[in-house]
Amino acid sequence: MKLVYVAGPFRGPSAWAIEENIRAAEQLALEAWKVVAAVGGAVICPHTNTRHYTGALPDEVFLKGDLEILKRCDVVLMTPNWSASAGAKEERWFAKERGIQVVYTIGELGLWLEGKLPPGW
Repeated sequence: MKLVYVAGPFRGPSAWAIEENIRAAEQLALEAWKVVAAVGGAVICPHTNTRHYTGALPDEVFLKGDLEILKRCDVVLMTPNWSASAGAKEERWFAKERGIQVVYTIGELGLWLEGKLPPGW
């Protein structure tokens, strides 16, 4: 089973900005589920894993946990605004360092699942 990890901004200047980031990641995760379900894959959206924990622990605790989850994934799907996030940049770098495929669109995810995307894309 292929496992997809969604990476993108979580934090924001207000509670509403954080919620908007979570909702955007959730929407992308749902689109990814629709693509991977046909091949028996699964999607993890870490934004939803810690949605209500803001301020309970230092952000680094959650990022460390997310990286542990990411280690077990086959591909990272970046949200369109991923480059605005220090955490997403770290996740992208982490994945590339470990040879985990990184894709930027649902179309690329589909190509990767079909084996039509060159390694290291």
